[in-house]
Amino acid sequence: MKYRFREIRVVLSMEDIKNSQIRAEIPLLNQIIYLDAASTTPTPEPVVNAMLDYYHNFNANTGRGAYKTAVKATTKFEDAREKIAKFINSAKNEVIFTKNTTEAINIVARGIDFKKGDSIIVPNIEHHSNFIPWLELKKHGINLKIIKANKFGVIDAADVEKAVDGNTKLITTTHISNSIGSCQPIYDMGDIAEENDALYLVDAAQSAGHMILDVKETKADFIAFPGHKGLLGPVGTGFLYCKKEVSENLKPLNLGGGTVSNVTEEDYVFEPVPARFEGGTQNIAGFIGLGAAVDYIERIGIENIEKYSTKLTKYMYERINEIDNSICYGDPDNIHGIVAFNIEDMNSHDVAKILDEVKNICVRSGYHCAIPAIRHLDTDTLGGTVRASVHCYNNKEEIDILAETVNEISKFAGG
Repeated sequence: MKYRFREIRVVLSMEDIKNSQIRAEIPLLNQIIYLDAASTTPTPEPVVNAMLDYYHNFNANTGRGAYKTAVKATTKFEDAREKIAKFINSAKNEVIFTKNTTEAINIVARGIDFKKGDSIIVPNIEHHSNFIPWLELKKHGINLKIIKANKFGVIDAADVEKAVDGNTKLITTTHISNSIGSCQPIYDMGDIAEENDALYLVDAAQSAGHMILDVKETKADFIAFPGHKGLLGPVGTGFLYCKKEVSENLKPLNLGGGTVSNVTEEDYVFEPVPARFEGGTQNIAGFIGLGAAVDYIERIGIENIEKYSTKLTKYMYERINEIDNSICYGDPDNIHGIVAFNIEDMNSHDVAKILDEVKNICVRSGYHCAIPAIRHLDTDTLGGTVRASVHCYNNKEEIDILAETVNEISKFAGG
């Protein structure tokens, strides 16, 4: 089976994305070279201002009061849900607010009625958040089938198809590996899940806000999203896309206030989806900020961001790969937003620390909450990898400084 990837529409050149204007709205970039978007992104001022507006002008709880301030808070909160739904091409009630991608995945892992003997198919290159919940279910009699990626960190959809059997309950995969940057064949895997009547979960932690993602095209039943990475929203926000047809059969993870419409001493009645999954007071300011972040992404244009980041990623890979003693991972034609690399005979943490101390360059180092994936790359002796990751606020000048500094470190290591 050949990989089927969505075609990228050519819209703007790298220079046309108005990078300088975006950078002007992120003050943190005046102090550092920030290359850690895969962990979290700095928050643009329009997003911060939307949250301040809530705190200054209508700081009340949602869905709890009839007074005007509470009504305004509820309206703004639900407006954010509507913006997100439109952005991913879903219905509004298919968007469930969470703290992060991890919580979104755990809602699925704990909410599906798995039976002993059911099987789950998962790649070996997943972030721990899309691996540990399934390992936990293995302890309870679930058959976990782990698909190994190739040397570039890419899953072959044909291997997934071979692993499917009559007991396959769920197929899950990351869209873009957080440790390698490799893009997985999520559309082919969606076809396989549909053909075999299996549920399908995609971890979009590294693709949301970086590239076009139409939930309907993926054929996924569930997609887990972060707010604080590619979408440029605040930390403590995320959401789960849950297809309407399957949401009624998913058990909520967090029961309590706001999840029920009626309670007796014997039983309770759930609120409609998504309220039944959003127990307790939510991160109201955060989700209003996330709505503003979606507006911000829309103004730039997700097509523009995708093309810009694709070119910037390839440029970064090429600059680092040409350095003596450097090791780059992944296929440069199939990575997005992330370049994982090492310098021969140097611990990844030492490289990251020198980059920070010498040039204020912020990169991640180590195992990136993906120990099986990093071990798949055979980098244990180097303490994992150095990971540089970009977004639309980065530019070629920053990549040049990174490459020049890595080159100097490489000379020091070699000497």
